[in-house]
Amino acid sequence: DRSVIAKCLFLCQILKFDSALPLVINTWNFENAANAAWSALQKGGSVLDAVERGCSQCELEQCDGSVGFGGSPDERGETTLDAMLMNGDTMEVGAVADLRRVKNAVGVARAVMEHTEHTFIVGESATIFAENMGFMSEDLSTNKSIAIFSQWLQQNCQPNYRKNVFPDPSKSCGPYKPKAKLWKPKNPKGNFDPSSHDTIGMIAIGKNGQVAAATSTNGATHKIPGRVGDSPVAGAGAYADSTAGGAAATGDGDIMMRFLPSFLAVDLMRNGAQPTVACKMAISRIKKYYPNFFGAIICANTTGGYGAACNKRPGFSQFPFMVVNPQTNQSQLQKVDCF
Repeated sequence: DRSVIAKCLFLCQILKFDSALPLVINTWNFENAANAAWSALQKGGSVLDAVERGCSQCELEQCDGSVGFGGSPDERGETTLDAMLMNGDTMEVGAVADLRRVKNAVGVARAVMEHTEHTFIVGESATIFAENMGFMSEDLSTNKSIAIFSQWLQQNCQPNYRKNVFPDPSKSCGPYKPKAKLWKPKNPKGNFDPSSHDTIGMIAIGKNGQVAAATSTNGATHKIPGRVGDSPVAGAGAYADSTAGGAAATGDGDIMMRFLPSFLAVDLMRNGAQPTVACKMAISRIKKYYPNFFGAIICANTTGGYGAACNKRPGFSQFPFMVVNPQTNQSQLQKVDCF
């Protein structure tokens, strides 16, 4: 009977839909972060709890040296942190940047969301806010970050992020002064090191389609003090909307933040694009202007579909990411070929 077959197919689709949620997905092969977020969900925590817990795990583990304390020293040798969370139900955002002397950046970002009417607090004032909220103040330097900084000084401060200044930033350290000549467009450096810009970006989607996203990073190695990248910027580093889905980006934040790729990807999913297609379109938009940029993005929709995309460049042809849902029931490493 065709009607019976149709009903069976319909029920199968429902079961398949249900089995795809809840979902946790995060950038890079940060397995313990995915497991921590999944555990939070399994224990009854909210999606916001999950992404905070996952990113906090990376902060504790200093994932790839690019998240948390003791990594990516700036031009003064100091490690500073950026983080954000976004609640896709309420569209609330909490973010901090250039956070000093406090290890749990994503926790401070959540405090901004829950204990202020603001969205974004930065610099020394963010540290004071964190201390007032009960977060411990401690040195974020480690023997490793001090060694990275010392070696950089011995290499005449190479590489760095200066341009159109003197003395010549490709040969010497500052202090720098502006050159009295017209600025010329400059493509990203060919010797760009992807490991200097890893970020954990995470999306969690609840069993009823609630969406949250979060990021945490210590930014670009040897960055100019005070620099803020894409990670803590809503729509750039991550975006969440429970009517559509979530997205999170990683890579060269100084380039990527100009295009709001996470917002774009979520908006594309809102208009019917599948997650993989939305991710590719967000990357393509940046690639049009910066064909050699380093970057990747993960996307997930409210039915549990997910995908990722990355820009292919020398030394970066695949992008790894972690996924957990009821079908895997444990963190699973997946990879996507860059284009």
